[in-house]
Amino acid sequence: MDSKPPTNPHPWDLTPKEAIALQQHLSGKIIRRSGIDIHEIATVAGVDMHYHQGLATAAVVVIRLSDLVTVEHATAVRKISFPYIPGLLTFREGPAILAALDQLTAAPDLLIFDGQGIAHPRRCGLASHIGLFLDRPSIGCAKTRLSGRYKAPHSEKGSYSYLKDGDETIGAVVRTRSNVKPIFVSIGHRINLEDSIRIVLKCCHRYRLPETTRRADTLARGRLIG
Repeated sequence: MDSKPPTNPHPWDLTPKEAIALQQHLSGKIIRRSGIDIHEIATVAGVDMHYHQGLATAAVVVIRLSDLVTVEHATAVRKISFPYIPGLLTFREGPAILAALDQLTAAPDLLIFDGQGIAHPRRCGLASHIGLFLDRPSIGCAKTRLSGRYKAPHSEKGSYSYLKDGDETIGAVVRTRSNVKPIFVSIGHRINLEDSIRIVLKCCHRYRLPETTRRADTLARGRLIG
């Protein structure tokens, strides 16, 4: 992928205590405002993972935002070396994700991760962590809540409510289909929450999950759609 920092920005073989300390340090570097006009975003990449027999497969699918057509895709497989600990998934998934992104011929304008951005106990989930290292606009788009409280949004597609931790807004609970369970959207890096919601909704066609996530999930399992 063109215009990117080194593939391994820090050691991945950290202890959980060291990983937590690193997240706390990195969280202060996250930019919570848009660096580009969303109307200028031409390509969006979805990032997802699949685990099988001790191996982690990362998949990246790049789509054209205007018509949701797939324009590029890549995968990478790495041995799992970090335990499953909620809130520390970046250290389990990061090496494979960066390796897959490294195979792209061109950097997408924005990344959407199947995980959290700042809607995270230390405000540094997967989308924020990887987005920061790549210095790319990124969004966390999770199926479930990790942190914060919320009131359910209205039942119509496009409705949303804010995810709060005390007085801080850390994300949005977005209804992507009418009368279907919402998803949890949060800032990753270099984007604001309102733009994050708009882009995720634009990527949702007929399903609850955005096409970026659906296609990356399918690719990680060994197939490709779109």
